[in-house]
Amino acid sequence: MPGRLNESRLAEILTRESAAFASRTAGSAALLETARGVMPDGVPMAWMAGLYRHRPIFVAEGFGSCFRDVDGNTYLDFNHADLSNTVGHGENAVTRRIARQAARGMQFLLPTEDAIAVSQLLRNRVGLPMWQYTLSASAANTEVIRIARAFTGRQKIVLFEGKYHGHIEPTMAEGGAPGANADAAPDGMGISARATADTVNVPFNDIPALARALQDGDVALILTEPALTNCSLVLPEPGFLEEAYRLAKATGALFALDETHSWQFAYGGLIRAHGLSADFVTLGKGLGSGMPLGAYGMTAELGGFVERHRDVDVAQVRGLAIGGTTYGSAITLAAARAVLEDILTEAAYARVAVLGSRLADGIERIITTHGLPWRAFRYGPRSGFCLAPELPRNLDEALPSLDQAFSDARRVFMANRGIWEAIASAGPQVSFVHTAADIDRYLEVAEDFIAEVSAD
Repeated sequence: MPGRLNESRLAEILTRESAAFASRTAGSAALLETARGVMPDGVPMAWMAGLYRHRPIFVAEGFGSCFRDVDGNTYLDFNHADLSNTVGHGENAVTRRIARQAARGMQFLLPTEDAIAVSQLLRNRVGLPMWQYTLSASAANTEVIRIARAFTGRQKIVLFEGKYHGHIEPTMAEGGAPGANADAAPDGMGISARATADTVNVPFNDIPALARALQDGDVALILTEPALTNCSLVLPEPGFLEEAYRLAKATGALFALDETHSWQFAYGGLIRAHGLSADFVTLGKGLGSGMPLGAYGMTAELGGFVERHRDVDVAQVRGLAIGGTTYGSAITLAAARAVLEDILTEAAYARVAVLGSRLADGIERIITTHGLPWRAFRYGPRSGFCLAPELPRNLDEALPSLDQAFSDARRVFMANRGIWEAIASAGPQVSFVHTAADIDRYLEVAEDFIAEVSAD
């Protein structure tokens, strides 16, 4: 462990705090025991168990920046369901709009006027004119890959090490860089090696490696987050994304920005904040504020291509393999309209950026106070502990900050004091309903934790 952290003390804290956590969540434990009879690990979706090393808890209700478990424990939320709900829990403008639409009808397999409004709002913020909707960013990335392959007549896609673009086969791949002895291999069980053979992974912020991956002219798509957000936080070096786009254009590849997480960082995403160019932008999670929703924008040229290759319900017609029965539903687009019009305003982003600076500055103060050779991650509302003296440029440099022992002990320590900390691969983030007092409470508990684990 870098710095002055005491690993044996981390283990002691984890043991002690886990026991306290268990005693505070007996009601969840009883429900989990019943649930194990009908669901693996007692949860309806595997990540609800796999993202934590402590026992899952059952939630009773949420309100604003907090939620309460079935044992009556209240948690100030800095994870936001991994950024899928940054607009807050309980009644708000989004839930009221959802209720009104549900009373009118949830799904028709036909468009509603909300679809036009949402697409216009996204066009104006992102700069891409044509939009389509799915149930997740994973599905949006799947459709973007398919469109890119059909449009270019090529099969390969280029990704960056440390990425996450959903649990979909083409992107759940590692390796396969130019000069490697083998194709990219699956990085999870149940994925076909044939499905990952056309995937190429190169280091983030490495233009020469990207150029090598594109040199044969066989790449359909470069797909990247504008900042890597699933291995702590890795920001692009100045000019990196602009040059990546230029290389794509020069070699006949398309370029896509996955703003699923970074959409929460700045108004209109990082494509707007940094004046970037892209052929596609994919969105998800927070755009639906907890409703299952993904979206992708594209250029007018690509929109025309989609129109000319429509998937038609006739056996002899083979169009683009995109779409789904519940995609673009009335209820999800009602939610998205409320998110965009009523909550994710320019003023709201400006407010959370100030609070994000308060959070990052506070973490820096904690680090300095305890003489640790670390930094605070920071971008807009996002922060966290960088367990190294320099901020990372790529996955290899980010790995020290993904220390599991540090994360596990911190999570349960803070949960016992009413803070629901971010998952290991992310970091605490300010939501659109957090207050300065919420930030200060997080820092107070984090200070206590760091004081304990760094003491001589």
